[in-house]
Amino acid sequence: MTDPFIIRTLAPQEAGEQVGALSDVLIDCVEGGASVSFMLPLTRDRADAFWRGVAEGVVAGERILLIAQERASGQVVGTVQVILKQPENQPHRADIAKMLVHRGFRKHGIGAALMLAAEEAARKAGKTVLVLDTVTGGDAERLYERVGWTKSGIIPNYALWPQGGFCDTTVFYKLLAAA
Repeated sequence: MTDPFIIRTLAPQEAGEQVGALSDVLIDCVEGGASVSFMLPLTRDRADAFWRGVAEGVVAGERILLIAQERASGQVVGTVQVILKQPENQPHRADIAKMLVHRGFRKHGIGAALMLAAEEAARKAGKTVLVLDTVTGGDAERLYERVGWTKSGIIPNYALWPQGGFCDTTVFYKLLAAA
């Protein structure tokens, strides 16, 4: 049986072409209550501006942008970023950011597939230490534990929920074998 979803890395010239589709995923996640840097209401203009900035980072070689697409329709249903640009004393490290899966496509293994693909992309880029943070107690926290990430600690009141009110954040890391 063919997997109904494709995980792929966007080439630099493609990143800008996917702004609208990526904004759809981001807006859906924020409207669903995900604390991913944005407050409600998240306008299309703000979401598009964010993704245009990400696309610029991809073009500059500062980040890797992966997407999950539904095979049949080509719809973008998820995304994750590997942030390569780090301080000069951390050339071996990368951050994982904005791992998002549209609410209508969750519970199909897309998040896990995106994370594994992000880890492989980081490894190919020569990174051996990955870090990320996520809302404490959420589905993403359980996902990261399932795919082998190590919990480093919890920071109370680190961020706000999109509708307001503080949420705690759990910090994770993963050590990768060199490529």
